[in-house]
Amino acid sequence: MNLTERAKAPTPKFFRVLRTIGLSLLAVSGSIIAAPIALPASIVTIAGYVAVAGGVLSAVSQVTVDDQAKKQPQINDQVN
Repeated sequence: MNLTERAKAPTPKFFRVLRTIGLSLLAVSGSIIAAPIALPASIVTIAGYVAVAGGVLSAVSQVTVDDQAKKQPQINDQVN
């Protein structure tokens, strides 16, 4: 199974929730980094780390595959 097939395959519910959390972290940290007001350097640095963590969390959650849901249509196709 290549990366494209993994990204298109069904994702377990737990990892869909993690993907949403990761995207939310990415959005919040991106808005902090791009804020038009001057923020302390430590806050911007932390926001950068949170952005990386959110991106990695979302990417890993997206390519996690639910094997049972993937096998179910194949079994039904073989029976019919």
